[in-house]
Amino acid sequence: MVLSQARKGRGPQSSAGVPVWAEGREISPRRPALPGSASADVAIVGAGFTGLWAAYYLLKEDPALKVVLVERECAGFGASGRNGGWCSAIFPVSLDRVRKMYSHQAALDLQRAMNETVAEVGRVTQDEGIDCDFAAEGFMSLARTPAQLARAKATVSGTEAFGVRGQWQLLNGEQARTRINAEGALGGVYTPHCALLQPDRLVRGLATVVENLGGTIYENTAVTAIDKGQVRTVHGTVTAPIVIRATEAFTPQFADYRRHIAPLYSLVVATAPLPDAVRKDLGLDSRIAFNDLRNLRIYAHPTVDGRLVFGGRGAPYHFGSKVSAEYDVDSRVHSKIAETMREFFPALADVEITHRWGGPLGVPRDWFPSIGYDTDSGVAWAGPYVGDGVATSNLAGRILRNLITGRHDELNRLPVVNHASPRWEIEPFRWFGVNAGLRAAGAADLEERLTNRPSRVSALLEKLTGAH
Repeated sequence: MVLSQARKGRGPQSSAGVPVWAEGREISPRRPALPGSASADVAIVGAGFTGLWAAYYLLKEDPALKVVLVERECAGFGASGRNGGWCSAIFPVSLDRVRKMYSHQAALDLQRAMNETVAEVGRVTQDEGIDCDFAAEGFMSLARTPAQLARAKATVSGTEAFGVRGQWQLLNGEQARTRINAEGALGGVYTPHCALLQPDRLVRGLATVVENLGGTIYENTAVTAIDKGQVRTVHGTVTAPIVIRATEAFTPQFADYRRHIAPLYSLVVATAPLPDAVRKDLGLDSRIAFNDLRNLRIYAHPTVDGRLVFGGRGAPYHFGSKVSAEYDVDSRVHSKIAETMREFFPALADVEITHRWGGPLGVPRDWFPSIGYDTDSGVAWAGPYVGDGVATSNLAGRILRNLITGRHDELNRLPVVNHASPRWEIEPFRWFGVNAGLRAAGAADLEERLTNRPSRVSALLEKLTGAH
């Protein structure tokens, strides 16, 4: 896997733009490009988690299928190999918004499916012998201000009243600090429905499993158009009655899908391995995923080799939905992420940041992921996942299998199936709107620090987007 080098804001030369997940392994040669025109039963555009999970479940269902994946870079090049390592049951839209858009039962079914998906990923990694450091120890969201504590209590009471019993457990300050000893922790919420994993190992292992099942992956093959029954590339055309678009944040690069998705960048840092005594003192000797209940999302976890991975949003949306390697490292945003990490853990004030990287994730206009299949055109799709795709892409793979093969399953009735999001505004309105939303989330956190009350700006944002 060849990873891009950012052209600005570099940290150490060895780590600029390169995820910590690539540490300690040799760069494998890329797979061959498409040698010319070909045919298949199913052609998949994109060899990240979505495309690979879809191929995996299709081939498990029907080993006779000829499945071809076409990838511009290499398997796992995008968010699948660059994410923060969470496999969580988080859905980007609140259950109450799902209820309003569909039904109360649909929201309950969706959350149950997301919870079960975390376990399904663990089952497959075990069954297929994929060593990706999978550890299902849950996720904790800390409350570090009075406003965040109020949000924690509302989260637990709200989900219980909604009918999702036991989804979240409320923690007091002592209980929270016992798990993650972060500065200023007043309490928090915990859910068991989250696992940590090494995403690069998972995506590379899954690609190998797909090939062993009979699938074919062509890398270094840029797709120029996705049509009914055809995937046109720079090296030839793959003809197939069924085409799956699994392109996540890169979707707007196709003219027909220019306004379907807005790419947003999420950036991450990783520390050098921490001394055992420091890890124990800070509660970083477990495999629990954690963040706090701020509005501008952050995410963190301790790795198997003793590092702390810490990431967050806040990087600007780029005009025209542009995606570029130069955005993988942003010195201003990476510095703010490192500063936030040190606010959590003052004892890490002098710790070395060894890796700085990032990548784009896809956001639909209503923040609601979609998985579907148009039987008339033969085109199927899945995503985007608004940054919560490690688990959701597995769910997508199983749903795509069902829709394509005609398998009857309760998953086919989930509200994500054939969900139609509105299109993003044309530029420059998209640029103004998305970046204004990012600034508003940051302003909401400042408001809460000043008032010690849940932000009115945050409440308005959630009302407008349904995101939580």
